[in-house]
Amino acid sequence: MSALDDPSRPSSFRRQRGRSTYIIDAENAGELARLMQQDRLLTETLGGLLPEEEISLPETGRVLDLACGPGGWLLELAFCFPRATLIGVDLSPAVVEYATAQARSRGLSNVSFQVMDVMEPLAFEDGSFDLINGRLLWGFMLPEAWPRLLAECRRLLKPGGILRLTEMEEPLTTSPAFERLMAWGCQALKQAGQSLSPDGRHLGITPMLPRLVRQAGFLEVRLRPTVIEWSMGTDRHYPVFKDYLIGLELALRFLQEEGVATREELERLYQQAVAEMQQEDFCALWPLLTVWGCAPGPGRPGDQSQRRTLTASCPGHSSQEREAGDQWP
Repeated sequence: MSALDDPSRPSSFRRQRGRSTYIIDAENAGELARLMQQDRLLTETLGGLLPEEEISLPETGRVLDLACGPGGWLLELAFCFPRATLIGVDLSPAVVEYATAQARSRGLSNVSFQVMDVMEPLAFEDGSFDLINGRLLWGFMLPEAWPRLLAECRRLLKPGGILRLTEMEEPLTTSPAFERLMAWGCQALKQAGQSLSPDGRHLGITPMLPRLVRQAGFLEVRLRPTVIEWSMGTDRHYPVFKDYLIGLELALRFLQEEGVATREELERLYQQAVAEMQQEDFCALWPLLTVWGCAPGPGRPGDQSQRRTLTASCPGHSSQEREAGDQWP
């Protein structure tokens, strides 16, 4: 095996050979199902599709969703803004094909999906969008790519347009095995060159994100922290447990490739974490941070007469209707 093909090399190096930096196989059927469920979980726990009072969208606005995955958030938004133009971009052709099929199965003609790499210049004209959204980009973003992406978002937004990003840090739990896996995960990201943490003990994106957004020239930058409690006995325990049950298993290969532990050690610790997360005295918190800001220009903050703010699920569409077609074929 040549040094170029060595999986222990940093992911930024591997990316130069055309490999994705996403730490999980994005085209895995289990990952697609997990991301669809995660989209619904995050939308609900964050308070809605666009819960921030300062963020509103024109009825005929244009929205870009970065690294949209299977498109859950954007598909929900399409129900609520039938006159808007909604575009999702993702690096994976298979994931884009899946999201497109979801839109067709729901009869949504106002949403489309395209294959693009958000760490590269995006193929849209200047001032194309009223809102750019991104959630949990930490799983593939390289530190040096953040300023470039934010500058690209500023280029793509209309004057007064909104950039809205939600990121996370690793959960805090009472499970020793889960905590060990999180520590190994943060260490692996640091070794792979995909961490903003100074010492590899955390993901490191949330303390940096507000400053990065301000440095990109956005105005009126604001923050909204959210903490999801998923302790045993709470409403959020099972959906978050299920998210990590699948996500951790799929991430074991990345940890092994980065050399933080052997496959046997990882699988043993994973099984221990699964058991501990189901104990009666299990306690856990999941911290997230939403950061948003306005693109400079004369349109700020914009005419509110034709704008709407969403603080809950879209009226007129039941959860069953919105979830129709979410199954992996």
